[in-house]
Amino acid sequence: MKLYSFPLSGHAHRAELFLSLAKIDHEVVHLDLPSGAHKRPEFLKKNIFGQVPVLEDEGIHIADSHAIMVYLAKKYDLRDWYPDDARGAAEVQRWLAISAGPLAYGPAAARLITLFGAKLDPEVITARAHKLFGTVEAHLVGRQWLASDAHPTIADVAFYSYAHHAPEGNVDLSAYPNVQALLSRIESLPGFVEFVESPVGLRAPSVS
Repeated sequence: MKLYSFPLSGHAHRAELFLSLAKIDHEVVHLDLPSGAHKRPEFLKKNIFGQVPVLEDEGIHIADSHAIMVYLAKKYDLRDWYPDDARGAAEVQRWLAISAGPLAYGPAAARLITLFGAKLDPEVITARAHKLFGTVEAHLVGRQWLASDAHPTIADVAFYSYAHHAPEGNVDLSAYPNVQALLSRIESLPGFVEFVESPVGLRAPSVS
């Protein structure tokens, strides 16, 4: 099993993180995205959209970080990570949608501005990020995890990478202790894999 990845991609990190948390043997193949490796014909055969991550397993290719986590959870019958019951599955899917929507267009987009020079309005993007974190902060009152009262799910994995790296996009997490506690709980899980930090935004070195 191979995971085609890029070290600075939060989407790729969440797939790698879940593989490690679930203790699934795999090989990580880092693509040289700056040189356009993800747009070459050989990779486009794996993912027609030319994006990472892509999971290669027994001759098939699964693209998209959420799809990869669902695939792995179903293949290995990991029902704690992705419940089989209707309500449990719906709760996880709800948070996967948040990950693909408000998280992607808020904290993740803010990081695109500082790290990759994306031509986006930082004021608008930052406001989106704080609106999301305020909502999640309230949701986490009296609970440990996003989609389950008892244990982490792939919803938490999907949320982690870009939420933890929000300060790189100048999004301060200090007003969200419940969000920070969730991130710390994920980091304490056996098999946790760090997402490389970049010295940009609020994590840029201070100039004296």
